[in-house]
Amino acid sequence: MYAPTPRTTVNDHFHAAESAAQFVLTQASLRPRVGLVLGSGLGGFADSLSEAVRIPYARIPAFPRSTAIGHAGQMVIGKVGGVVVAAMQGRVHLYEGYSAQEVAFPMRVFGRMGIRAVILTNAAGGIDLSYQQGALVLIRDHINLQGQNPLTGPNHERLGPRFPDMTQAYAKSYREFAQEEGQKLAMTLHEGVYVALLGPSYETPAEIRYLRTIGADLVGMSTVGEVIAARHMGIKVLAISCVTNMAAGILDQTLSHAEVLETAERVRGQFEALLRAVLPRIFQDVDVVQA
Repeated sequence: MYAPTPRTTVNDHFHAAESAAQFVLTQASLRPRVGLVLGSGLGGFADSLSEAVRIPYARIPAFPRSTAIGHAGQMVIGKVGGVVVAAMQGRVHLYEGYSAQEVAFPMRVFGRMGIRAVILTNAAGGIDLSYQQGALVLIRDHINLQGQNPLTGPNHERLGPRFPDMTQAYAKSYREFAQEEGQKLAMTLHEGVYVALLGPSYETPAEIRYLRTIGADLVGMSTVGEVIAARHMGIKVLAISCVTNMAAGILDQTLSHAEVLETAERVRGQFEALLRAVLPRIFQDVDVVQA
């Protein structure tokens, strides 16, 4: 017989995030300053961290567990050069059956851990015809078509304001850092608008034509809820999409998750080099703000 889940309150969410953050901090002596979310096929970067401590999501109180293929489902705290980071190997999505608040919960935990900057990555479908498979795109703005927002419901003032501004959802200075470091690495980095849909089915060609008409350059099923929650808490965001496939109708072929993972693996070296170059710049920015 179906039994409804008891409704959680805003205080429940706050205290759950606080409890999870304190647990994570007890597991490692390092104190992360920057958070990373590593999307489909991109989680291998966390395997290269030095002095690493790995914490499966299943061990973290109230932490949602990823079921998506290509998501390892653990948090890794370690160093990239001299920068201490907390890296999530995989995320959860609305299409897995999680609520918007549960999808955003890891950002809440990051915030309560003292993290003030995050780098979010994802695999996305390319809508802009100038993109090619394997292109890296810095997200400059987003369109939320998921029909949900993690801030719906009562607001907790200790997390952020009732009506947070989203004018600078993606930090312009961080995109500039990435462009400057990309040039040094002889990389071409695009910038674009990411549109988030619910999924898990891929979009139809007609939907892609509609999304292009309203100004979208990329399409995916993640990231936006995390960004909203991060900005609510004053956490600055850099988001990078890997164009793992061209969206429906652009090429005369079907879409598959295997293609997503294969393309992400192919550009992994470039992607990791960019992260290593950008992280010290972001860490310096956080250090100046907190000083």
